Amino acid sequence: MEATGTDEVEKIKSKFMSAWHNMKYSWVLKTKTYFSRNSPVFLLGKCYRLQTDGMYVLSTDGSSFEQVNREISGNVEEFRKDFISRIWLTYREEFPQIKGSALTTDCGWGCTLRTGQMLLAQGLMLHFLGRAWVWPDALDVDSSESESWTAHTVKKLTASFEASLTAEREPKLLANQQHQAVKRNCGDSEMRNEVYHRKIISWFGDCPLAAFGLHQLIEHGKKAGKAAGDWYGPAVVAHILRKAVEEARDPELQGVTVYVAQDCTVYSSDVIDRQCSLLDSGKADTKAVIILVPVRLGGERTNMDYLEFVKGILSLEYCVGIIGGKPKQSYYFAGFQDDSLIYMDPHYCQSFVDVSIKDFPLESFHCPSPKKMSFKKMDPSCTIGFYCRTVQDFEKASEEITKMLKSSSKEKYPLFTFVKGHSRDYDFASSPLREERDFFSEDEKKRLKRFSTEEFVLL
Repeated sequence: MEATGTDEVEKIKSKFMSAWHNMKYSWVLKTKTYFSRNSPVFLLGKCYRLQTDGMYVLSTDGSSFEQVNREISGNVEEFRKDFISRIWLTYREEFPQIKGSALTTDCGWGCTLRTGQMLLAQGLMLHFLGRAWVWPDALDVDSSESESWTAHTVKKLTASFEASLTAEREPKLLANQQHQAVKRNCGDSEMRNEVYHRKIISWFGDCPLAAFGLHQLIEHGKKAGKAAGDWYGPAVVAHILRKAVEEARDPELQGVTVYVAQDCTVYSSDVIDRQCSLLDSGKADTKAVIILVPVRLGGERTNMDYLEFVKGILSLEYCVGIIGGKPKQSYYFAGFQDDSLIYMDPHYCQSFVDVSIKDFPLESFHCPSPKKMSFKKMDPSCTIGFYCRTVQDFEKASEEITKMLKSSSKEKYPLFTFVKGHSRDYDFASSPLREERDFFSEDEKKRLKRFSTEEFVLL
């Protein structure tokens, strides 16, 4: 009886904490984002000119751009559709318990892992769907509730408390069930895209078996000395993503590999070796590569001299975004306008979605509202991501990025470099074969320990 009573107390405590997290992280989508009519907007290599006769603002529910002066023209809708089509991964609650802990939510500590997931998801979308793909239902996505966030949170708090007292689990309602029941008539190409759209999201599901879900990332992080509830920085997350892709067993993922730059250096031969490695089936074919480059954009604060370089990176077709943020908060940067970065915010608590069920709701995996932040507020620690489908794409990308690095660098040394040859030729790092046997080499462990102490503290 005593044990049962303790369990009930823990359940009630868990319910209150979940409700508190939802209240604390429910305001994220409820602020307005202003864009200028005079400047182009860049989003992951695409440029949009938002032609208006005045300022405009994204509405509170994310469903439309509210007019400030005159009617909006140009390709505002195309920008909205493109942005909403990107995969958005946020805090979740009430998911299956993480192995080795009592945690059933990542609220307050998992934001950098979430931004890493978003970057990887963008790479996979490029690989399977292409950059031109947009979700047909993107403009149907509204913010989480049409009611105010305060009313929504109070209702959730009340419901959680009542469910705790009655020892009943709050029923989970699938979003837009009626909408899901009505299927569109679509062609083979659209059907294929819908299958891959859902499949990519399912790889990031919050369950132990999802290849890139939080549970698997935590398991990989343990080999780097990290545990559920710890702070994760952009450099550590880059290595965790590399290991997660290497160990993914889905045949669809065998054509993708991840390379993490060492000491701000990309060794071209190491990248090409990864791209030309045999598939598990023994078939010789070129793999696509996602290149992750952990860097620092300054010392204590971000150096404004790097602004043009970051903007240049986000305007490249190869870019899959930046894992970064500002002190105490991690964001996924996907674009810019003028001197402000456009990002998706993972600090929004949503309920667990079972991605194993057929036609699981997609709405909570797409952000209806872009956010903007001044570049000068950005924390200097970040990880930049690129996607190259072929060896030729990598060679072309390395040439373009090298030119950009040289033109943007006012110092003697650029932010990072592309070097011909293998890392072992320079005696700086272990060979790729050793990396396969050991998650992190001793040198990598030392670097990661240094990164962990330098990177920003997460909420």
